[in-house]
Amino acid sequence: MKRQFIIQFKHVHISRFQFGAYVNDCVGQPCKNGGSCRDLNGDFNCRCPSPYVGKHCQLRCISLLGMEGGGIAESQISASSVHYGILGLQRWGPELARLHNKGLVNAWTSASHDRNPWIEINMQRKMRFTGIVTQGASRMGSAEFIKAFKVASSLDGRTYTVYRLDGQKKDNVFVGNVDNDSTKTNLFDPPIIGQYFRIIPVVCRKACTLRMELVGCELNVYSNTAGCSEPMGMKSRLLSDRQISASSVHRTWGIEAFTWQSYYARLDKQGKTNAWTAATTNRSEWLQVDLESPKRITGIITQGAKDFGAVQFVSAFKVAYSDDGQSWSIVKDDVTSTDKIFPGNSDNNVHKKNVFEPPFYARLVRILPWAWHERITLRMELLGCDE
Repeated sequence: MKRQFIIQFKHVHISRFQFGAYVNDCVGQPCKNGGSCRDLNGDFNCRCPSPYVGKHCQLRCISLLGMEGGGIAESQISASSVHYGILGLQRWGPELARLHNKGLVNAWTSASHDRNPWIEINMQRKMRFTGIVTQGASRMGSAEFIKAFKVASSLDGRTYTVYRLDGQKKDNVFVGNVDNDSTKTNLFDPPIIGQYFRIIPVVCRKACTLRMELVGCELNVYSNTAGCSEPMGMKSRLLSDRQISASSVHRTWGIEAFTWQSYYARLDKQGKTNAWTAATTNRSEWLQVDLESPKRITGIITQGAKDFGAVQFVSAFKVAYSDDGQSWSIVKDDVTSTDKIFPGNSDNNVHKKNVFEPPFYARLVRILPWAWHERITLRMELLGCDE
Protein backbone atom coordinates (compact mmCIF):
# COMPACT_ATOMS: atom_id res chain seq x y z
CA MET A 1 0.00 0.00 0.00
CA LYS A 2 2.87 2.37 0.83
CA ARG A 3 4.52 1.69 -2.53
CA GLN A 4 1.23 2.41 -4.40
CA PHE A 5 0.91 5.83 -2.65
CA ILE A 6 4.42 6.84 -3.72
CA ILE A 7 3.72 5.92 -7.34
CA GLN A 8 0.51 7.98 -7.35
CA PHE A 9 2.30 10.95 -5.83
CA LYS A 10 5.02 10.81 -8.45
CA HIS A 11 2.41 10.71 -11.21
CA VAL A 12 0.85 13.95 -9.96
CA HIS A 13 4.27 15.50 -9.48
CA ILE A 14 5.31 14.78 -13.05
CA SER A 15 2.12 16.38 -14.42
CA ARG A 16 3.25 19.73 -12.97
CA PHE A 17 6.98 19.25 -13.72
CA GLN A 18 8.39 17.71 -16.85
CA PHE A 19 11.78 16.25 -15.92
CA GLY A 20 12.32 19.02 -13.40
CA ALA A 21 11.00 21.85 -15.63
CA TYR A 22 7.94 23.76 -14.36
CA VAL A 23 4.86 23.59 -16.62
CA ASN A 24 3.67 27.03 -17.77
CA ASP A 25 -0.13 27.17 -17.50
CA CYS A 26 -0.21 29.81 -20.25
CA VAL A 27 1.27 27.44 -22.88
CA GLY A 28 -2.20 26.30 -23.98
CA GLN A 29 -3.18 29.94 -24.64
CA PRO A 30 -6.21 29.93 -22.29
CA CYS A 31 -6.89 33.65 -22.76
CA LYS A 32 -9.20 34.32 -25.70
CA ASN A 33 -9.98 37.47 -27.69
CA GLY A 34 -6.52 38.98 -27.41
CA GLY A 35 -6.16 38.54 -23.65
CA SER A 36 -2.67 38.34 -22.17
CA CYS A 37 -1.88 35.43 -19.85
CA ARG A 38 0.02 35.55 -16.56
CA ASP A 39 1.27 32.21 -15.26
CA LEU A 40 0.55 31.48 -11.59
CA ASN A 41 1.45 28.50 -9.41
CA GLY A 42 -0.93 25.88 -10.76
CA ASP A 43 -3.22 28.47 -12.31
CA PHE A 44 -3.27 31.45 -14.67
CA ASN A 45 -4.74 34.94 -14.86
CA CYS A 46 -5.98 36.65 -18.01
CA ARG A 47 -5.70 40.37 -18.58
CA CYS A 48 -8.60 41.03 -20.93
CA PRO A 49 -8.84 43.86 -23.48
CA SER A 50 -12.05 45.89 -23.25
CA PRO A 51 -14.87 44.90 -23.57
CA TYR A 52 -13.99 41.27 -22.70
CA VAL A 53 -14.18 39.79 -19.19
CA GLY A 54 -14.21 36.35 -17.59
CA LYS A 55 -11.65 33.72 -16.59
CA HIS A 56 -10.72 33.19 -20.26
CA CYS A 57 -11.79 36.63 -21.60
CA GLN A 58 -14.70 34.74 -23.13
CA LEU A 59 -17.51 37.14 -22.11
CA ARG A 60 -18.30 40.50 -23.71
CA CYS A 61 -19.15 43.30 -21.28
CA ILE A 62 -21.46 45.16 -23.66
CA SER A 63 -24.89 45.18 -22.01
CA LEU A 64 -27.06 48.27 -22.48
CA LEU A 65 -27.24 49.50 -18.90
CA GLY A 66 -30.76 50.91 -18.93
CA MET A 67 -31.06 54.53 -20.04
CA GLU A 68 -33.16 53.66 -23.08
CA GLY A 69 -34.81 50.55 -21.64
CA GLY A 70 -35.73 52.05 -18.28
CA GLY A 71 -33.44 49.87 -16.15
CA ILE A 72 -31.91 53.11 -14.84
CA ALA A 73 -34.58 54.90 -12.81
CA GLU A 74 -35.21 58.66 -13.03
CA SER A 75 -33.98 59.08 -9.45
CA GLN A 76 -30.53 57.83 -10.51
CA ILE A 77 -30.00 60.65 -13.05
CA SER A 78 -28.92 64.17 -12.00
CA ALA A 79 -27.36 67.23 -13.62
CA SER A 80 -25.62 70.51 -12.82
CA SER A 81 -28.55 72.51 -14.21
CA VAL A 82 -31.73 72.30 -16.29
CA HIS A 83 -33.03 74.48 -19.13
CA TYR A 84 -36.61 75.73 -18.91
CA GLY A 85 -38.16 76.75 -22.23
CA ILE A 86 -41.32 78.59 -23.35
CA LEU A 87 -41.77 80.87 -20.33
CA GLY A 88 -40.56 78.15 -18.00
CA LEU A 89 -43.22 75.64 -19.03
CA GLN A 90 -40.84 73.18 -20.72
CA ARG A 91 -38.40 71.38 -18.42
CA TRP A 92 -35.48 69.72 -20.22
CA GLY A 93 -34.51 67.62 -17.20
CA PRO A 94 -31.78 64.97 -16.85
CA GLU A 95 -34.39 62.20 -16.52
CA LEU A 96 -35.21 62.81 -20.22
CA ALA A 97 -31.67 62.04 -21.43
CA ARG A 98 -32.61 58.56 -22.68
CA LEU A 99 -31.39 57.37 -26.08
CA HIS A 100 -34.13 57.65 -28.76
CA ASN A 101 -36.49 59.38 -26.31
CA LYS A 102 -39.52 60.75 -28.19
CA GLY A 103 -41.75 63.76 -27.75
CA LEU A 104 -41.59 67.53 -27.95
CA VAL A 105 -39.38 67.71 -24.84
CA ASN A 106 -37.20 64.62 -25.11
CA ALA A 107 -33.65 65.28 -23.83
CA TRP A 108 -31.55 66.96 -21.15
CA THR A 109 -30.36 70.51 -21.80
CA SER A 110 -28.21 72.47 -19.38
CA ALA A 111 -29.12 76.03 -18.40
CA SER A 112 -27.67 78.72 -20.66
CA HIS A 113 -25.84 80.33 -17.73
CA ASP A 114 -24.15 77.04 -16.69
CA ARG A 115 -20.46 77.36 -17.63
CA ASN A 116 -19.48 73.94 -16.27
CA PRO A 117 -22.37 71.64 -17.16
CA TRP A 118 -22.52 67.93 -16.41
CA ILE A 119 -25.00 65.07 -16.25
CA GLU A 120 -24.49 62.08 -13.98
CA ILE A 121 -25.83 58.55 -13.53
CA ASN A 122 -25.60 56.77 -10.16
CA MET A 123 -25.59 53.04 -10.94
CA GLN A 124 -26.02 52.21 -7.21
CA ARG A 125 -23.25 49.60 -7.39
CA LYS A 126 -19.77 49.21 -8.83
CA MET A 127 -19.87 48.82 -12.62
CA ARG A 128 -17.52 48.27 -15.55
CA PHE A 129 -18.28 50.86 -18.26
CA THR A 130 -17.02 49.90 -21.74
CA GLY A 131 -18.77 52.49 -23.90
CA ILE A 132 -21.31 55.26 -24.37
CA VAL A 133 -23.81 56.04 -27.14
CA THR A 134 -24.78 59.72 -27.46
CA GLN A 135 -27.44 61.60 -29.39
CA GLY A 136 -28.60 65.22 -29.60
CA ALA A 137 -32.14 66.54 -30.01
CA SER A 138 -34.16 69.25 -31.73
CA ARG A 139 -35.53 72.16 -29.70
CA MET A 140 -37.89 74.67 -31.32
CA GLY A 141 -36.82 73.32 -34.71
CA SER A 142 -33.13 73.90 -34.03
CA ALA A 143 -30.58 71.04 -33.85
CA GLU A 144 -28.71 70.94 -30.53
CA PHE A 145 -26.03 68.47 -29.53
CA ILE A 146 -22.71 67.94 -27.75
CA LYS A 147 -19.81 67.99 -30.23
CA ALA A 148 -17.08 67.00 -27.74
CA PHE A 149 -17.07 65.82 -24.13
CA LYS A 150 -15.07 64.34 -21.28
CA VAL A 151 -16.16 61.62 -18.88
CA ALA A 152 -15.45 61.27 -15.17
CA SER A 153 -16.19 58.52 -12.68
CA SER A 154 -16.36 58.03 -8.94
CA LEU A 155 -16.75 55.18 -6.47
CA ASP A 156 -18.24 57.34 -3.69
CA GLY A 157 -19.86 60.36 -5.40
CA ARG A 158 -17.31 62.73 -3.83
CA THR A 159 -13.93 62.13 -5.50
CA TYR A 160 -13.99 62.02 -9.31
CA THR A 161 -11.39 60.90 -11.84
CA VAL A 162 -11.52 62.27 -15.39
CA TYR A 163 -10.86 59.55 -17.97
CA ARG A 164 -7.41 59.38 -19.56
CA LEU A 165 -5.89 56.75 -21.81
CA ASP A 166 -3.00 54.71 -20.41
CA GLY A 167 0.09 56.91 -20.30
CA GLN A 168 -1.86 60.03 -21.26
CA LYS A 169 -1.19 63.18 -19.21
CA LYS A 170 -4.22 65.13 -20.46
CA ASP A 171 -7.92 64.37 -20.04
CA ASN A 172 -9.30 62.41 -22.98
CA VAL A 173 -11.77 64.41 -25.11
CA PHE A 174 -14.31 62.25 -26.94
CA VAL A 175 -15.82 63.15 -30.31
CA GLY A 176 -19.57 63.62 -29.93
CA ASN A 177 -22.43 64.15 -32.34
CA VAL A 178 -22.70 66.00 -35.65
CA ASP A 179 -26.48 66.44 -35.76
CA ASN A 180 -29.57 66.18 -33.57
CA ASP A 181 -30.68 62.61 -34.33
CA SER A 182 -27.89 60.23 -35.39
CA THR A 183 -26.04 58.29 -32.69
CA LYS A 184 -22.33 58.29 -31.92
CA THR A 185 -20.63 55.40 -30.09
CA ASN A 186 -17.41 55.79 -28.10
CA LEU A 187 -15.67 52.83 -26.47
CA PHE A 188 -13.52 52.88 -23.32
CA ASP A 189 -10.28 50.90 -23.48
CA PRO A 190 -9.26 50.55 -20.73
CA PRO A 191 -12.78 50.32 -19.29
CA ILE A 192 -14.00 52.63 -16.53
CA ILE A 193 -14.65 51.16 -13.08
CA GLY A 194 -17.04 53.15 -10.88
CA GLN A 195 -20.53 53.67 -9.45
CA TYR A 196 -21.06 57.26 -10.60
CA PHE A 197 -20.61 58.13 -14.29
CA ARG A 198 -20.47 61.78 -15.34
CA ILE A 199 -20.55 63.31 -18.85
CA ILE A 200 -18.86 66.72 -19.05
CA PRO A 201 -19.67 68.68 -22.27
CA VAL A 202 -16.68 70.52 -23.78
CA VAL A 203 -18.10 71.88 -27.05
CA CYS A 204 -21.84 72.20 -27.73
CA ARG A 205 -23.88 73.36 -30.72
CA LYS A 206 -26.46 75.98 -29.68
CA ALA A 207 -26.90 74.30 -26.28
CA CYS A 208 -25.61 71.25 -24.40
CA THR A 209 -28.42 68.84 -25.24
CA LEU A 210 -28.09 65.07 -24.76
CA ARG A 211 -29.79 61.71 -25.07
CA MET A 212 -27.62 58.72 -24.20
CA GLU A 213 -27.09 55.06 -23.32
CA LEU A 214 -24.29 53.53 -21.24
CA VAL A 215 -22.65 50.23 -22.21
CA GLY A 216 -20.97 47.79 -19.83
CA CYS A 217 -21.78 45.30 -17.09
CA GLU A 218 -21.84 44.87 -13.33
CA LEU A 219 -18.44 44.24 -11.84
CA ASN A 220 -17.77 41.10 -9.83
CA VAL A 221 -14.48 42.06 -8.21
CA TYR A 222 -13.55 38.47 -7.37
CA SER A 223 -14.31 36.59 -10.58
CA ASN A 224 -13.98 39.38 -13.19
CA THR A 225 -17.32 38.38 -14.69
CA ALA A 226 -20.36 40.25 -15.95
CA GLY A 227 -23.21 41.16 -13.62
CA CYS A 228 -26.97 40.68 -13.76
CA SER A 229 -29.32 43.66 -13.89
CA GLU A 230 -30.89 43.53 -17.36
CA PRO A 231 -34.52 44.60 -17.92
CA MET A 232 -36.39 41.30 -18.23
CA GLY A 233 -38.83 42.41 -20.93
CA MET A 234 -41.87 44.22 -19.52
CA LYS A 235 -41.17 47.53 -21.28
CA SER A 236 -39.61 46.00 -24.40
CA ARG A 237 -42.47 43.47 -24.75
CA LEU A 238 -39.99 40.59 -24.73
CA LEU A 239 -42.48 39.27 -22.18
CA SER A 240 -45.77 38.66 -24.01
CA ASP A 241 -49.21 39.66 -22.73
CA ARG A 242 -50.04 36.05 -21.81
CA GLN A 243 -47.06 35.97 -19.41
CA ILE A 244 -48.61 38.74 -17.27
CA SER A 245 -51.64 38.03 -15.08
CA ALA A 246 -53.38 39.49 -12.04
CA SER A 247 -55.85 38.69 -9.27
CA SER A 248 -58.39 41.10 -10.81
CA VAL A 249 -58.71 44.12 -13.12
CA HIS A 250 -60.57 47.42 -12.73
CA ARG A 251 -62.93 48.96 -15.31
CA THR A 252 -63.36 52.73 -15.11
CA TRP A 253 -67.09 53.49 -14.87
CA GLY A 254 -67.62 49.76 -15.59
CA ILE A 255 -66.84 50.34 -19.28
CA GLU A 256 -65.09 47.45 -21.08
CA ALA A 257 -63.00 49.81 -23.23
CA PHE A 258 -61.50 51.35 -20.06
CA THR A 259 -60.22 48.07 -18.57
CA TRP A 260 -56.84 48.34 -16.79
CA GLN A 261 -55.51 44.95 -17.89
CA SER A 262 -52.71 43.06 -16.15
CA TYR A 263 -50.60 43.19 -19.32
CA TYR A 264 -50.81 47.01 -19.33
CA ALA A 265 -48.41 46.98 -16.35
CA ARG A 266 -45.41 47.76 -18.56
CA LEU A 267 -42.96 50.44 -17.43
CA ASP A 268 -43.59 53.78 -19.19
CA LYS A 269 -46.65 52.50 -21.09
CA GLN A 270 -48.63 55.35 -22.65
CA GLY A 271 -52.34 55.83 -23.37
CA LYS A 272 -55.60 56.51 -21.51
CA THR A 273 -55.48 53.08 -19.81
CA ASN A 274 -51.74 52.55 -19.40
CA ALA A 275 -51.24 50.43 -16.27
CA TRP A 276 -52.69 47.55 -14.28
CA THR A 277 -55.32 48.54 -11.73
CA ALA A 278 -56.91 46.00 -9.38
CA ALA A 279 -60.69 45.74 -9.02
CA THR A 280 -60.54 46.10 -5.22
CA THR A 281 -58.40 47.96 -2.72
CA ASN A 282 -57.26 45.21 -0.37
CA ARG A 283 -54.07 43.25 0.27
CA SER A 284 -55.29 40.10 -1.47
CA GLU A 285 -54.57 41.61 -4.90
CA TRP A 286 -51.45 40.65 -6.89
CA LEU A 287 -49.73 41.09 -10.24
CA GLN A 288 -47.81 38.10 -11.62
CA VAL A 289 -45.07 37.70 -14.26
CA ASP A 290 -44.30 34.26 -15.71
CA LEU A 291 -40.72 34.18 -17.02
CA GLU A 292 -41.36 30.63 -18.39
CA SER A 293 -38.12 29.29 -16.87
CA PRO A 294 -36.20 30.08 -13.67
CA LYS A 295 -34.22 33.32 -13.88
CA ARG A 296 -32.01 35.24 -11.48
CA ILE A 297 -34.02 38.26 -10.26
CA THR A 298 -31.98 41.16 -8.87
CA GLY A 299 -34.38 44.11 -8.74
CA ILE A 300 -37.61 45.84 -9.73
CA ILE A 301 -38.65 49.28 -11.00
CA THR A 302 -42.20 50.44 -10.24
CA GLN A 303 -44.34 53.33 -11.48
CA GLY A 304 -47.88 54.58 -10.91
CA ALA A 305 -50.36 56.10 -13.42
CA LYS A 306 -53.34 58.45 -13.78
CA ASP A 307 -56.94 57.35 -14.25
CA PHE A 308 -58.54 60.32 -16.04
CA GLY A 309 -56.61 62.82 -13.92
CA ALA A 310 -56.68 60.86 -10.65
CA VAL A 311 -53.14 60.07 -9.45
CA GLN A 312 -52.87 56.41 -8.39
CA PHE A 313 -49.89 54.31 -7.27
CA VAL A 314 -48.63 51.53 -4.99
CA SER A 315 -46.63 53.07 -2.13
CA ALA A 316 -45.44 49.81 -0.53
CA PHE A 317 -45.37 46.18 -1.60
CA LYS A 318 -44.06 42.69 -0.92
CA VAL A 319 -42.57 40.30 -3.49
CA ALA A 320 -43.32 36.58 -3.74
CA TYR A 321 -41.77 33.99 -6.05
CA SER A 322 -42.33 30.39 -7.13
CA ASP A 323 -41.21 27.81 -9.66
CA ASP A 324 -44.51 25.91 -9.91
CA GLY A 325 -47.27 28.38 -8.98
CA GLN A 326 -48.24 26.23 -5.98
CA SER A 327 -45.47 26.77 -3.44
CA TRP A 328 -44.65 30.45 -2.87
CA SER A 329 -41.88 32.20 -0.93
CA ILE A 330 -41.94 35.85 0.11
CA VAL A 331 -38.73 37.88 0.02
CA LYS A 332 -37.52 38.30 3.61
CA ASP A 333 -35.79 41.14 5.42
CA ASP A 334 -32.23 40.00 6.20
CA VAL A 335 -32.23 41.68 9.62
CA THR A 336 -35.70 40.84 10.99
CA SER A 337 -36.36 37.63 8.96
CA THR A 338 -39.92 38.90 8.44
CA ASP A 339 -41.56 39.63 5.08
CA LYS A 340 -39.70 42.55 3.50
CA ILE A 341 -41.91 45.55 2.66
CA PHE A 342 -40.39 47.51 -0.21
CA PRO A 343 -40.94 51.28 -0.54
CA GLY A 344 -42.99 52.04 -3.64
CA ASN A 345 -43.98 55.18 -5.49
CA SER A 346 -45.04 58.63 -4.30
CA ASP A 347 -46.60 59.90 -7.54
CA ASN A 348 -47.98 58.64 -10.85
CA ASN A 349 -44.90 58.83 -13.06
CA VAL A 350 -41.45 58.79 -11.40
CA HIS A 351 -39.62 55.44 -11.41
CA LYS A 352 -38.81 53.78 -8.08
CA LYS A 353 -36.06 51.15 -8.11
CA ASN A 354 -35.57 48.45 -5.47
CA VAL A 355 -32.69 45.98 -5.46
CA PHE A 356 -33.03 42.41 -4.16
CA GLU A 357 -30.02 41.65 -1.96
CA PRO A 358 -29.47 38.77 -2.13
CA PRO A 359 -31.14 38.05 -5.49
CA PHE A 360 -33.46 35.06 -5.90
CA TYR A 361 -34.10 32.48 -8.61
CA ALA A 362 -37.65 31.90 -9.82
CA ARG A 363 -39.92 31.36 -12.81
CA LEU A 364 -42.93 33.21 -11.36
CA VAL A 365 -42.77 36.58 -9.60
CA ARG A 366 -45.70 38.25 -7.83
CA ILE A 367 -45.96 41.83 -6.61
CA LEU A 368 -48.19 42.00 -3.54
CA PRO A 369 -49.46 45.58 -2.96
CA TRP A 370 -49.31 46.54 0.73
CA ALA A 371 -50.16 50.26 0.66
CA TRP A 372 -51.43 52.54 -2.09
CA HIS A 373 -52.86 55.93 -3.02
CA GLU A 374 -56.45 55.86 -4.33
CA ARG A 375 -56.51 52.61 -6.32
CA ILE A 376 -53.86 49.84 -6.62
CA THR A 377 -52.21 50.90 -9.88
CA LEU A 378 -48.89 49.69 -11.22
CA ARG A 379 -46.45 49.80 -14.11
CA MET A 380 -43.19 47.91 -13.63
CA GLU A 381 -40.03 46.22 -14.92
CA LEU A 382 -38.14 43.26 -13.45
CA LEU A 383 -34.34 43.29 -13.49
CA GLY A 384 -32.13 40.21 -13.67
CA CYS A 385 -30.59 37.73 -16.10
CA ASP A 386 -30.87 34.19 -17.47
CA GLU A 387 -28.07 32.64 -15.43
